[in-house]
Amino acid sequence: MDDVAVVGWHPATTGGDGPRVRLDWRRFAYAGKFVMTNTGKAVIRGGESDPDSEFDESVLAAVAFNEDRTDDRTLWLRYVTVRADRRGEGLGPRLCDAVAERALARGYDRVRIAVNNPFAYEALYKAGFGFTGRETGIAELVLERPAETSRSRYRDGLDRFRERDLGDDERAFLDGRRNLPGE
Repeated sequence: MDDVAVVGWHPATTGGDGPRVRLDWRRFAYAGKFVMTNTGKAVIRGGESDPDSEFDESVLAAVAFNEDRTDDRTLWLRYVTVRADRRGEGLGPRLCDAVAERALARGYDRVRIAVNNPFAYEALYKAGFGFTGRETGIAELVLERPAETSRSRYRDGLDRFRERDLGDDERAFLDGRRNLPGE
């Protein structure tokens, strides 16, 4: 069963406001970003939601996305969040993979995402994204799909993170990484 749902595409393609997804800020990072109407949204649901609830309790993971401002052939995944009690189950990469597939099928040439930590970096590699060699102005690494996913390119991104001031958990994570995920 495909439990991934595109709640709505971003306003540049629909001509109106983008969709709102009301997430519980105590259970989701970036919850406030999902009520903004300037992005499209996709979710993974698990069960039904109470229509009288303040939050959409059925959502397990969500991603917000929009078209690049200067290149209408590129879709950017902006925020990815997974409910706190479901993190580590692969929901984020699965959702990003599904949105990327649908975006490419809609005619986009590429899908990009900027990540700011090695955990997200590896998760997106597992979803078929590869490091472009570029960074944003706020020290995020830019990944893209379709992409080159060679071992050397993967290591280049890991090395960029190794050059940073990291927490113990990130440092330990990087110490165990040299090969592509799954090798």
